[in-house]
Amino acid sequence: QVQLVESGGGLVQAGDSLRLSCAASGRYSMGWFRQAPGKEREFVAAISRSGGLIYYADSMKGRFTISRDSAKNTVYLEMNLLKPEDTAVYYCAARSGAVATTMSYDYDAWGQGTQVTVSS
Repeated sequence: QVQLVESGGGLVQAGDSLRLSCAASGRYSMGWFRQAPGKEREFVAAISRSGGLIYYADSMKGRFTISRDSAKNTVYLEMNLLKPEDTAVYYCAARSGAVATTMSYDYDAWGQGTQVTVSS
């Protein structure tokens, strides 16, 4: 059974940075998604099992960076220049395939979520 443990959320001001971490029980292709109150879950970023393929949602390109430490089975989401509209619960997700995708239904396991709140 895949286990995912997220950390790193918090309350920050607009323009600040945060780094989220997701420790997995194995090596998987990983994605980050987020869900704001009253909105559907949306794709943020994804990285393949090897780390060779990376995808970002258009609105996150240039501000967010996904990376992985394969030795630690941990994936990171570095978020810079945060905006109030980035406020959401952020979830990491894992899939057993070698290639990450942007679709939530492709992922087999989900973390518990970590709250990110950006004040203006």
